Amino acid sequence: MKFVEPADGIDGIARAPPSKSVMQRALAIACLARGKSRILNPSFCDDSAAAIGAIRALGAKVSVSGDCVEVEGRGIPGPAGGTIDCIESGLCARMFTPVASLSGGEFTITGKGPLASRPMGMAEKPLVSLGVRFNSSGGKLPVTVRGPLRGGKAEVDGAVSSQFLTGLLIALPVCGADSVIDVAVLKSREYAAMTIKVASCFGVKIINENYERFLIGGNQRYFPGDFTVEGDWSGASFLLVAGAICGMVKVTDLRMDSLQPDRKILGVLEAAGAKVGKGKDFVVAEKPFGQLKSFYFDATDCPDLFPPLAALACACKGRSRIKGAERLAHKESDRASSLVEEFSKMGASLRVDGDYIEIQGGKKLAGGTVDSHNDHRIAMACAVAGLTSEKGVHIEGEDCVSKSYPGFFRDLEGMRR
Repeated sequence: MKFVEPADGIDGIARAPPSKSVMQRALAIACLARGKSRILNPSFCDDSAAAIGAIRALGAKVSVSGDCVEVEGRGIPGPAGGTIDCIESGLCARMFTPVASLSGGEFTITGKGPLASRPMGMAEKPLVSLGVRFNSSGGKLPVTVRGPLRGGKAEVDGAVSSQFLTGLLIALPVCGADSVIDVAVLKSREYAAMTIKVASCFGVKIINENYERFLIGGNQRYFPGDFTVEGDWSGASFLLVAGAICGMVKVTDLRMDSLQPDRKILGVLEAAGAKVGKGKDFVVAEKPFGQLKSFYFDATDCPDLFPPLAALACACKGRSRIKGAERLAHKESDRASSLVEEFSKMGASLRVDGDYIEIQGGKKLAGGTVDSHNDHRIAMACAVAGLTSEKGVHIEGEDCVSKSYPGFFRDLEGMRR
């Protein structure tokens, strides 16, 4: 159990953790590139470790040397098949399902914990239409695929997640025929754009038509090379909220031109009245002289911002409303319910209203003991909220932060005055 004491104030600098979303995409693509690629500023969180295990299962050789991960890719996976254990990573499971389908062998994609109950049904129809034999456990893991995946036309439902689309966008360029992918109700569009950008860094071109249709030329080739992983706006958002409610925080290694949707945290901080400063590769968030004010924000395309924004809203005078709560049901926990349950234990006033979470803020939280629900973002949100509470917060299951940001508690504690 981790205890986060109330803070008189915080004032510090932290480096944003490397983006696990970018890291996992780079690993999948490096696996398909024949030759040696070097991934610099790598993420070593649990989800990235799952992706490293996945590409090893697909035949790539991986070695770690200092702040570099070397991947010796073999191109299209061979016919031997095997098992890909995605541990608890949703992106790993959905992305590597199409990538494994490139093989003529049979691959089984598995996972554990909450991942075993997350939807995988969106993969079946498009993969079958592209020549893959697909079996699942009632639309959930484990999933078994046997290719080879071929180019062609397919329709993808993007309402639940963009992660499966990411896998198709990565896999289809190396197929023998051109492909056209039509996507309905795509959520988190920026993640698809991120995939296209990372693919372009390895020499592959994908045409995006308003996030409704993707044109993918076949017989393309990924070229090995060096790739640097950018800082993670999702992890940084917790530190920036901590600065806005409790002092001042500077987070480095953040790209202002990033395609990560969670960079929208800056606009919310400004709307709430926090002092926000931006540099070439850093952001400063500082508590204002007066009280923070309530805000409205549509987080439908950036649902990972719900937890840090809940902590922010508790410190804001008035009622804040965050839209997109329906996207939280299939995260590491039922995240909307987890937020309401655990923040209520600390004395916060939250409720779910359809697709919204409403937070009545402005009252000092009491603190107390909370359960992370094995959800890294719940643990981090409770820790940030606990900084301004009367008696601090005890967090059960705090080790789950290793899923995305292993150094979170160290960085947060290092900022105390």
